[in-house]
Amino acid sequence: MTGRVHSFQSLGTVDGPGVRFVVFMQGCPLRCGCCHNPDTWEATGGKDYTPQEVFDKVMRTKDYFGKDGGITLSGGEPLLQPEFCDELFRLCKQAGVNTCLDTAGCVLNDEVKALLKRTDRVLLDVKYTNEQDYQAHVGCGLDTVLAFLDYLNEQQIPTTLRQVIIPTLNDGEENIQALKTLIKNHPCIDKVELLPFKKICQVKYDDMGIPFPYADLPTPTKAEMQALENKLKEC
Repeated sequence: MTGRVHSFQSLGTVDGPGVRFVVFMQGCPLRCGCCHNPDTWEATGGKDYTPQEVFDKVMRTKDYFGKDGGITLSGGEPLLQPEFCDELFRLCKQAGVNTCLDTAGCVLNDEVKALLKRTDRVLLDVKYTNEQDYQAHVGCGLDTVLAFLDYLNEQQIPTTLRQVIIPTLNDGEENIQALKTLIKNHPCIDKVELLPFKKICQVKYDDMGIPFPYADLPTPTKAEMQALENKLKEC
């Protein structure tokens, strides 16, 4: 068995708890306007690795993980290669390595459910909170993501809800209220991260010769992000 991997980050600190070995899987079915990794879209890119080969890389940095760190599978979309990810997580769990899955929640089948049984935490990227925006700016339906979140809740898998805040698209009161409802109705969500939209990925789009859809949108200020976080915490 092999999987297509785009790249690795050996000492990541923003993709799950503690220090993480981050595996960026190749291939994604979505085309999010704010995507920072357009070079991971095509399933034919990247390089083939066996689960054992990736596991060996993970173990070289295990001493840096501490009590909270471990491996994070990101992308691209790791759910497109669930059997490879499941086998890699099996090896990691046997070695006592914490497992984390960074996903948009756009796939839920038996293979994904098997993978989730070996997943200690899910970082779920809820991009918008209404169907219209999902269809216009993502390429899948909100119902698909909500079904994934419902399953995480049923299985009591600890979940970090993440959302990139994009001015003019999802920085309004209605979105924050919808997020609060999601959190209230899904006790598996024990952490929320609002992330500011940034345009450091522009160079990737330029190199690939494709337009960055959100090039003209502003980046939220620290004050604006703090205000949204305060609203999210209000009862």
